[in-house]
Amino acid sequence: MIYRQLSAIVPLIAQGYPVLVITGPRQSGKTTLARQLFPERPYVSLEDPLERSAFVADPRAWLGRFPDGAVLDEVQRVPELPSWLQGVVDADARMGRWVLTGSQQYMVLDRVTQSLAGRAALLELMPFGHGELSAAGRAFTDPAVAIWTGGYPPLYDRPVDPGRWLGDYLATYLERDVRAIAAVRDLTRFGAFIRLCAVRVGQVVNLATMASELGIDAKTASAWLSILVAGYIVHLLPPHHANFGKRVVKHPKLYFIDTGLACRLLSLDRASALPGYSAWGALVENWLVSEVIKARRHRGWRTDTLYWWRSHDGLEIDLVLEQGARLTTAEVKATTSPRSQDAQSQQRFVELAGERVVGRTVFHLGAENTSIQSCRYAPWHAVDSVVEAWGQ
Repeated sequence: MIYRQLSAIVPLIAQGYPVLVITGPRQSGKTTLARQLFPERPYVSLEDPLERSAFVADPRAWLGRFPDGAVLDEVQRVPELPSWLQGVVDADARMGRWVLTGSQQYMVLDRVTQSLAGRAALLELMPFGHGELSAAGRAFTDPAVAIWTGGYPPLYDRPVDPGRWLGDYLATYLERDVRAIAAVRDLTRFGAFIRLCAVRVGQVVNLATMASELGIDAKTASAWLSILVAGYIVHLLPPHHANFGKRVVKHPKLYFIDTGLACRLLSLDRASALPGYSAWGALVENWLVSEVIKARRHRGWRTDTLYWWRSHDGLEIDLVLEQGARLTTAEVKATTSPRSQDAQSQQRFVELAGERVVGRTVFHLGAENTSIQSCRYAPWHAVDSVVEAWGQ
């Protein structure tokens, strides 16, 4: 079994909260992690219609079945559960007693923050990060293969074809989750919307343009994009707010949490085709950004401090990490031979931001791992160690 980095912090956090909430995409390993870390807890899946019916019939009696707590899986299926659990926790506030998992970010977190504020710790489990795969000796040495395959755990614990599995995953997501969380009547057009997002990885979100291409209104496009964020399909990286006296772009950039899913949506049927693909650079950028997000989430660190930055005169930084007054920047280059010019944007950013910038990195596809003029040039496969060095 591949070790999950989140395993290191869950037992520690459980000592300070009565409820742990683990969210993340379907098939990211939430259930496996919860059951592995809390083997003594009864396990109940709320996908089971009999369990849901029993809860609805008598919530108090249903929760009373678990005097010492339980692992409750897919809690988004019973939105009222956090409200009922509040009374149980207030009556018996033993730490780490309840472990909830869920696959729909907003549905789970909205209910939890309303009913269990101060009582629940929130954690996110993504598909495997490159650091986790490397530690297990399962990481790919070819960046194209790593990008094309992605990190969903079933692709590493069973003999399945990634393209077929990811296609089935998308079909299941459309038929189950989209129907469950929103009244999307036209699943065919919604599927086209997801593919349109894949075409735009690494680009600034322009809802008006996307809506026009699909013949829908901008309000619908915004609602559909929120559904993809809620299901951990895409991540919107916000722009950094500091303008340093320059006008800046104020819209988020779009990335997929898993690049394998993006490749499947783009009909890229083999990894060897990626380097010649027109959006190869965007896919490399997506992979590095998503790896930074996963590495931070799996350490229990915040990701709402990650940004991108571009001025209207063309200066752009792929990643800006804000840590109080400190700023750390990173650029992604789809080249095996990094050059000093690759850090020019970051150098200009330093001239604008001054001493706030405490670290600079250029990620690339080569093997060189060195520093030139206070900028680190790091190979793509070192992303996990770079994130660790950046710190919380």
